[in-house]
Amino acid sequence: MPRIRAHVSEVSGSDRNTQLGKGDQSVHTVEHVLAAVAGLGIDDVTIDMDGPEPPILDGSAAPFLAALSEAGLASLDGEPEFLDLHEPVRIIDGASVYEAYPCDRLELDVTIEFPHPLIGKQSRRFTITEESFANELSRARTFGFVHEVDALRAKGLIKGASLENAVVLDDTHILSGDLRWSDEFVRHKAMDCVGDLALAGARVRARIVAVKPSHRGTITLVRELVKAGRKEMAMYTIEDIMKVLPHRYPFLLVDRIIEIEEKRIVGLKNVTINEPFFQGHFPGHPIMPGVLIIEAMAQVGGMLMLGSLADPDSKVVYFMSLDNVKFRRPVKPGDQLRFELEVVQLRGTVCKMRGVGKVDGDVVVEADMAATIRDR
Repeated sequence: MPRIRAHVSEVSGSDRNTQLGKGDQSVHTVEHVLAAVAGLGIDDVTIDMDGPEPPILDGSAAPFLAALSEAGLASLDGEPEFLDLHEPVRIIDGASVYEAYPCDRLELDVTIEFPHPLIGKQSRRFTITEESFANELSRARTFGFVHEVDALRAKGLIKGASLENAVVLDDTHILSGDLRWSDEFVRHKAMDCVGDLALAGARVRARIVAVKPSHRGTITLVRELVKAGRKEMAMYTIEDIMKVLPHRYPFLLVDRIIEIEEKRIVGLKNVTINEPFFQGHFPGHPIMPGVLIIEAMAQVGGMLMLGSLADPDSKVVYFMSLDNVKFRRPVKPGDQLRFELEVVQLRGTVCKMRGVGKVDGDVVVEADMAATIRDR
């Protein structure tokens, strides 16, 4: 079995369980063991498997939690990575609705609803810590209905399911004995959420409100959280920018990078009356020179090209062409320029980008530019 990263980018299936990898080189129903890993605050672990799924055991995360605790944890150098939100995220996936809000810890507010007299509508809120996970969630077992068994087994699922490793219900009763809590059903759904959230690649800190959560819905949420978190984690301050760009005062014209993705970047330039070019450019009527506005936009584009390199200090970006340059209105002291650039073509070391500059939401400049990366 090849090594498969426990990350949302490796998810290949989320119908009633979570599958990582592809085809014959995949593992499924990983959510319980991952919930135990995340519940213990483990960031680095290798899990060896000799089959396509972890054992179901009693249908909960508790046996995995006990095995990990018994093995003992080791401290490694470095700090854990966190995924923090700075604005709400909302997704709808079929009947599942999720809202995630900024928070300094992981909180889950989960609501489920099933047309069964012993389940109905259940809601619980959990603050996820090692202690609360162990005491309130880890022992909550998976559950299913007798009328679903044939359909699930036809899909290759629950082949090892029995009354000993799940809460099994018929139309009116529980066939597998007493519940561990009266609301064990919503607790298990919350536990599943913890396991799927572990695929974010960092410790999620957010308050998540999940209504009728499913594996597919939670995986969709994780993808959106990773996108939102990537923007914030990739933010560059002026100190970071100077580690990438060779420019220095007075020719460093980027103050901050606020969003960066593979093919898109957003940067800011705060225009003040103290800029040296205002001394001689239209004295008494300060207007930022258009060529410097374009230069600032180009420097933001350079951050997009160089920021992904392991050794940016050994490279330099040369701009090769400018096309379709349009200036829409003057830029004056007190304005904040927001540059948004997107890659439209990438061939070898040559990159073509489309850029716009805005002040207070209004476009003040736009241009197409091409650049190449060269050794210094």
